[in-house]
Amino acid sequence: MLRVPDRLASIWRRMVALGWPIAVQQTFTTLMRTVDIVVTGLFSPAAVAAIGLADLYAQIPLRVGLGFGAGAIALSSQDTGRGAGHTRNRAITQALLIGALCGLPLVAVGLLFGRPLIGLLGAEPTVVELGGTYLLVVFAASPMRIVGLVGARALQGAGDTRTPMLVNGGANVLNVALTVSLGLGIGVVPRLGILGVGVATAVSRLFEALAVTGAIASGWTPLSFSRPRDLRLTRQLVAVSVPTFAEGMSTSLANFPFNALLLVFGTEAVAAYHIGRRIYQQLTGPLYRSLGTVTSIVVGQRLGDGDADAARYAATAILGFSLLTLSAAGVVLFVGAEQLVSVFTDDRTTAEYAVSFTRAFGVSMLFFGVFFPLAGALRGAGDTRTPFYARLLGAFLFMVGVSYVAGVALGYGLPGVYLGVVLSYACWAAVVGVGFVWGDWAETAASMMAERAELDDVARWPGATVDAGRPA
Repeated sequence: MLRVPDRLASIWRRMVALGWPIAVQQTFTTLMRTVDIVVTGLFSPAAVAAIGLADLYAQIPLRVGLGFGAGAIALSSQDTGRGAGHTRNRAITQALLIGALCGLPLVAVGLLFGRPLIGLLGAEPTVVELGGTYLLVVFAASPMRIVGLVGARALQGAGDTRTPMLVNGGANVLNVALTVSLGLGIGVVPRLGILGVGVATAVSRLFEALAVTGAIASGWTPLSFSRPRDLRLTRQLVAVSVPTFAEGMSTSLANFPFNALLLVFGTEAVAAYHIGRRIYQQLTGPLYRSLGTVTSIVVGQRLGDGDADAARYAATAILGFSLLTLSAAGVVLFVGAEQLVSVFTDDRTTAEYAVSFTRAFGVSMLFFGVFFPLAGALRGAGDTRTPFYARLLGAFLFMVGVSYVAGVALGYGLPGVYLGVVLSYACWAAVVGVGFVWGDWAETAASMMAERAELDDVARWPGATVDAGRPA
């Protein structure tokens, strides 16, 4: 029997201790979206297409939250590693405030332009009506969505992964209950259809934002709020956050022409893509997202502690675990595609397309296993540009470009689209692999921390909470 080296075992134990609450949290998050698709699937394929198209726009507050969340987790993990509590608390306070302000314009966009935005994609009138209604309600919750994401990432960076799990898990259980009851009209609750699904999302996001900010303000967590006092923190926060926002938006923006391309093959093809996407995100999202976040935490804390070699070793150890587990998950997706799709739809054409999309995602899991831990390592160091370049190239050159050329120009149809999807994820993995092996991410982290060190006054930080967030 092979014996795992002590150093590797230590990293994996740390990975599991930090990662299982994130995996549970992500399971509830993806379950919420899965239930949305299942419930709307009971209405019609048009309803599934409507919520899928509306989610293209609804990803904007998600990307803003993940962008500032990346800044929060990088600075929070690095400053936890080096014991700089004042700087850390000011940084996460700024991230929450800026993120909430960025969400306000989206509220107005949803109120004024919900239906026209869906109509721009060339959808049929029924899809425009349903999607516009859903988008209006979801955009109204944008500030709360952003605050919840940033607060969770800030806590995770400090080593507290359980509080975000409890907060997000409670919010998503609430969302599922409201989606089923308001969407389908259970008992005395009125049947609101797709409007009820949107209202459920908005209410749960409000709960999440109030809970995470309350936890930080209460003193229950390693973090606390601190009035921002220096624009150098703002500059670093924005420098880390903006490329992550652009990274996510590159995929989101590419989804607009990609979904328009799918509409060439019919509403069923759009519904099938979103079903396949939901299946792989539900089954594998908790794993690859937790691995990416844990790598950010561990690498950031070890860089904060001044040990770049330990940071590189930790990232490599998590990469090995990621490849093993996600490759196995990909086999499950490929083999069980028909059974998994049957949960979401009984429309024969939609199901046939969805099985093929699910298998394409299954093949792609190998590349997910590379991308997420290495991208997490780079983000933990403050290098958010390399993952941005990876997803930008993958989204536009392969997911849109190859899919169009192979699927439409060369006449291969949807098989050409499946090829474009798989190659896009291969591109993700290749670019971050190059950035991790040959990039200067450790030097980037050292430079950022040296600048923040001028703002430190470690002696004024109450020491009671230091050890809770420091690396083991």
